[in-house]
Amino acid sequence: MGFSKKLYFTLIISSLLTLSVAEDLKIYIKGATSIASTDDDFVCVTLDWWPSNKCNYNQCVWRTAGLFNLDLNNTILANAIKAFGSLRIRIGGSLQDQLVYKVGNNIKKCPHFKRTDKGLFGFSRGCLTMKRWDELISLFNRTGVVLTFGLNALYGRKESKTSKGLWVGDWNPRNARDLMAYTAEKGYKIDGYELGNELCGSGVSARVDVEQYGKDMIALKKLIQEIYPDPEHQPKVMGPGGFFDEKWFTKFLEVTGPDVVDGLTHHIYNLGAGDDSHLIDKIQDPFYLSQIAQTYNDLERVITEFGPWAEAWVGESGGSWNSGGKDVSSTFADGFWYLDQLGMTSTFNHKVFCRQALVGGNYALLDSPTFIPKPDYYGALLWHRLMGRVVLSTTHQGSPYLRVYSHCAKRKPGITLIFINLEKWKSFNISLFNDENLYMNVKSPDADFKGYKPREEYHLTPEDGNIQSDVMLLNGTPLKLTESLDIPQMEPKHVDASAPITVAPQSIVYVTVKDFHAPVCA
Repeated sequence: MGFSKKLYFTLIISSLLTLSVAEDLKIYIKGATSIASTDDDFVCVTLDWWPSNKCNYNQCVWRTAGLFNLDLNNTILANAIKAFGSLRIRIGGSLQDQLVYKVGNNIKKCPHFKRTDKGLFGFSRGCLTMKRWDELISLFNRTGVVLTFGLNALYGRKESKTSKGLWVGDWNPRNARDLMAYTAEKGYKIDGYELGNELCGSGVSARVDVEQYGKDMIALKKLIQEIYPDPEHQPKVMGPGGFFDEKWFTKFLEVTGPDVVDGLTHHIYNLGAGDDSHLIDKIQDPFYLSQIAQTYNDLERVITEFGPWAEAWVGESGGSWNSGGKDVSSTFADGFWYLDQLGMTSTFNHKVFCRQALVGGNYALLDSPTFIPKPDYYGALLWHRLMGRVVLSTTHQGSPYLRVYSHCAKRKPGITLIFINLEKWKSFNISLFNDENLYMNVKSPDADFKGYKPREEYHLTPEDGNIQSDVMLLNGTPLKLTESLDIPQMEPKHVDASAPITVAPQSIVYVTVKDFHAPVCA
């Protein structure tokens, strides 16, 4: 960073701190043991089947972002995926249970999704050709995607004549088998297959009884074992991909039994409707944000008690439903919700968190049709690069408006913390304390951490101090694509270890401390 840029950043931070009240705060980190762990590819994004005429609240924001219309040769799209090195993508969504695959001899017609009052979610049945499947796989192969594919779980069923919304009968795996066989024969790598979308519990537009669903998951497991006989290369079995209902999920694990479901997937839209006029307020309210913690805790407990062989995944989460909130979901402010959710779910032993969506809707990480990254894209990329798998206990006794999470650092010694400051006028001067007491509920005598190696700090702020800006600054510099349409370099500033960590109002800060002694990270 040149002298002028350093001076500009210093002036910006200084002005924020001058206008704010500063609070000295101690952060306690237990480095002797972990409290949870995530997958290496914890950060996940989705791609959806929505056509361009998917509209909500008089907005048609999907444009060409759906999987049938997506420009798979776009340079920015490819560069945005490759920047992760390895990015987990889940293909699926509301229309997956109306999608058939034009492969084998079973499917004679291959229609496009069309508007109709008779179809689920207002659309008719659609069809995936193998030409488009090959094109999608080609993009994924050249950009390092770890792929989960959502299968049509309603294929072969019919809606009950006596119970509206309930679909009955066995799942017919024939079309899925043909797609899997084609995919395996081509050598395409699939990390997991997920059966159905939002059909569990009371469902959204349709539902399937839990006993039947469990039976169908067993059928999917057998199908995968048939198509992929080598256990080391078998895709995972994922499901049910819907909203958590404790009684339903418990029964689901009991019916499927051991070693059938590899990933227990649930969806989170805890901010409510995309047209909620209070959306911006919810995102800044720590008490509202914390309400969802009970769901994460309950799902973790259900797995521990009834399905310890399965992993907890957030299979889809866009914050607010119906394509997200205009002028909120695409802005810096959304990072208060999104990055807090990444931190929160990781403490409840969730292995993966899939953001709806990479492209499409107001909640997308990339704009449509320009593919210009939005603030949450950069926040997610930094998480993926900096936060390791091992999750540490991190506490403080200060304002609830300061959210703090810490993990072992990724591919380097020490730890990485993320600070999310929801306070509008208060900054924090942070001191770290290394609490190596093995008794979880007892703090060691103040062991003030005295580092000697410079810290690596990434200060994220909105342009002009406006949290509803769609431009994010890293250490005072706007994050913008390079002239060659590459993702910009995201370098930290190095801070003397003797100085406190300063977190400005309404900012997000990642900090890597390489010489923090955490035995569990060794």
